[in-house]
Amino acid sequence: MMFTDTVLVPRIETLLGIWAHPDDEAYMSAGLMARVRQTGGRVVVVTATRGENGTEDPQGCPPELLAQVREREMHASLDAVGVREHIWLGHHDGELAQIPRAQGVAQVVEILRRVHPDTVVTFGPEGMTGHQDHQTMSQWVTDAWLCTGSRSALWYATVSPEFHDRWGSVNERVGLWFENAVPPVTAQADLAAQLHLADELLTTKYLALRAHTSQTRQLEALIGTEDYRQWWATESFVAASPPKVA
Repeated sequence: MMFTDTVLVPRIETLLGIWAHPDDEAYMSAGLMARVRQTGGRVVVVTATRGENGTEDPQGCPPELLAQVREREMHASLDAVGVREHIWLGHHDGELAQIPRAQGVAQVVEILRRVHPDTVVTFGPEGMTGHQDHQTMSQWVTDAWLCTGSRSALWYATVSPEFHDRWGSVNERVGLWFENAVPPVTAQADLAAQLHLADELLTTKYLALRAHTSQTRQLEALIGTEDYRQWWATESFVAASPPKVA
């Protein structure tokens, strides 16, 4: 099924995306970032690590080399969606859960106060795929959001029941879900925002993903270009809610 661009997103003046690894931002929000830039908004992206362990061949591509590769890929990907502001947190891939929570939260608090976003996007508590780094980023961002008074909207990346129905076999084939993961699923009526990408926005997202060549080239070859383009063509977000006070 092909979509025309359908954007069900409120006006965003400053979007802040906070993610664990290079390419997280592209899979989860490239269309949203491009849309905000098209409408004159500001986009700032934060990445906790350089994804230096994202290879099945650490001998052929050691972490220190892959970190440099992924840094270049990150800049190329953000350039594809028109984003000029990016911040590295400087942590090691796969080790976020070992960092004192207060330290990570303090880093995010400082960025929230500096950027003043009206909308923040990140992973939900389940970390989308179940990756522990993703889950840790969700914790840091949520805690920082609460510490600063929940002044912005906080959206968690999610997927719909239709995503699971359509792409379930592909997700299993590529090993999308980590062991013991509980993938998110959010009904249409409960979403804060959703984009169905086609035409220009879909092409922009595809270029943003392809820029992360070290991570996406083999996946595209495995499932085919057209399926790869459509796989994450819908971006969905659910709003976080501050805890209720009795």
